[in-house]
Amino acid sequence: MTTTGEQWKQIEADYYMQVVNRMPMVLDHAEGTCVYDTDGKRYLDFTAGWAVLNVGHSHPAVTAAIVEQAGKILQMSNLFYTIPQLKLAQILIDNSVMDRVFFCNSGAEANEGVTKLARKYGKVKKNGAYEIITANNSFHGRTMGMMAATGQAHYQDNWRPLAPGYVNVDYDDIDAIKAATNDKTCAVMLEPVQGEGGVNVPAPDYFKQVRAWCDENDLVLIADEVQTGMGRLGTLFGYEQFGFEPDAISMAKGLGAGAPLGAFLCKQEYAVLEPGDHGSTFGGNALTTAAGWAGAKVVVDENWSEKGAETGVYLKGQLTGLMEKYDFITEVRGMGMLLAIQMSEDNAGAVIGETVANGLLLNAVRPNMIRFMPPLTTSMEEIDEAVGILDAALAKVFGA
Repeated sequence: MTTTGEQWKQIEADYYMQVVNRMPMVLDHAEGTCVYDTDGKRYLDFTAGWAVLNVGHSHPAVTAAIVEQAGKILQMSNLFYTIPQLKLAQILIDNSVMDRVFFCNSGAEANEGVTKLARKYGKVKKNGAYEIITANNSFHGRTMGMMAATGQAHYQDNWRPLAPGYVNVDYDDIDAIKAATNDKTCAVMLEPVQGEGGVNVPAPDYFKQVRAWCDENDLVLIADEVQTGMGRLGTLFGYEQFGFEPDAISMAKGLGAGAPLGAFLCKQEYAVLEPGDHGSTFGGNALTTAAGWAGAKVVVDENWSEKGAETGVYLKGQLTGLMEKYDFITEVRGMGMLLAIQMSEDNAGAVIGETVANGLLLNAVRPNMIRFMPPLTTSMEEIDEAVGILDAALAKVFGA
């Protein structure tokens, strides 16, 4: 007897920790930009598994790599060489300004690792400096350390007292970074574009100013590329959009092409971690890095960063058309395939309720803001369909 969607939801209610307010459907399978529930209903997925599936759901190359690797070797300790992690390391280093990489399992782990690296640099190169400056409205993960790094009170308040050593200042404000810098400061960690904070795009010269300040004060400049990496902003890495080179970066989400995979990378000068300083049982797992390599190869070889940038321009244009149509849409912002609309009222949840009912998945990143992060491989026709569903939902919710 087939288990129904309602039965699966009851199992979730009985057994799963109630930490998520879930959407009403139970998803069963997916391909490209589309997901399907247990009743066979199709949805356009403009969340891409939360900015993860940059080459779409179940990409044939990624699926083939997973199947092949599953029949060879799944997991070994990093005491042993395994081929998939080295292939992925090579493609990342060869296509970035970085020199070294360490693989882990998530964005939070990547940020924990890269901040350990920064603190080790401060210990051996800067007389024990340990403080790391981050930004308000940032998001760096849900570990205890990264809650302190994340500059949003509603994420932090339940976990106080927070881990020491993190200073949150205003984003896109070089003077705030300068004011927070002292002899204890070892690093600055920033997202090229803030995703969970509301798709906040900094001024064009912000990162160049931060880069100059870090050079002047021997601070490690970390780019949190968990959401912006692997082509999301229209270049393989987000830092390329702003004309600066970070000293280290963190990655996850799109890196695994759907598999749980994170990484942190650095230039040789900052590769201060030694054997015993850091490790992970599953970090660099053969199966996940095989998926990551396949996805990265598709993005690089087929130039999906540039193609996604072109598609993002089209999507942004369509959303701007909605803003011209409805005066309650106050702003369209973002880059590449990471975009958002801001509204004058806190109706994002109601709008998304309507879009989900009509086959479109979106994210209410703020009560008055909807975020779009579809696969880079999304077609123009799929964008037109999605914007049509959104248009009808906006009209219904706002009575337009």
